[in-house]
Amino acid sequence: MICAGIDGGSRALKVVLFDHAAGRGGGGRGVLASAVRDQVVDHNALAEKTYQELLAQANVARSDVKRVIATGYARNLIKAADATITEITCHAAGVRHLCPAAMTVIEIGGQDSKLLRLDTGVGNGGGVRDFAMNDRCAAGTGRFLEMVASRLDTTLNQLGKLAERSTSPAIISSTCVVFAETEIIGLLASGVAREDIVAGVQHAIATRVAAMAGGRLDEPIVFTGGVAMIPGMREALAKALGKTVAMSPQPQITGALGAAILAGR
Repeated sequence: MICAGIDGGSRALKVVLFDHAAGRGGGGRGVLASAVRDQVVDHNALAEKTYQELLAQANVARSDVKRVIATGYARNLIKAADATITEITCHAAGVRHLCPAAMTVIEIGGQDSKLLRLDTGVGNGGGVRDFAMNDRCAAGTGRFLEMVASRLDTTLNQLGKLAERSTSPAIISSTCVVFAETEIIGLLASGVAREDIVAGVQHAIATRVAAMAGGRLDEPIVFTGGVAMIPGMREALAKALGKTVAMSPQPQITGALGAAILAGR
């Protein structure tokens, strides 16, 4: 049985075609095709175009797809979907498929961050026991890092290399991205090195996630979402939590993958 998951995120669209017959047993098996695209104004048009491209790539007829589930920020705008499921449930299912032993999921996306505690038992598909979410301010999200990269005249991929060269991470105390930007401008004007600013920002994001955890985290802990792909963030999280943090094998598509998996249930 072939199903599709479409994650209409705030910063990127992710689509996965999943073959449930091939995907039994987890470990990332069953993915026929996947794609990540920068989000645009017309979420539905981009979702439709990307979905059609994946069908052609996988040589799958649209009529062969039994069910399509949409998730994420723009899930209610995607007309190809048969139903919608929250991204919390979808990320849990996607991570548990890729990392069957996972007990805690940290997902940091473009506009929010989430901490999910999963039910015990590898075979339960990643049921969520409880969760915490920061969606009121971008200071703990990918949008914060995008702003920092722009202010420092670099790219997201280069932030990790800059942070590695830090000798004295700056203290970023603002909990609002607007005020944090003003704070960073002040640090630059004071001669603080770019390396120390980046290290300070990564520490600030990790500290906010650790605060959501409240000191109660079961291992293994798996880091997912677009921000997981930025070098240095996993290490910053591990340091802030005082625990080992593993990165999901395919961090950007876990929501869409979970949606496709849940579509078959």
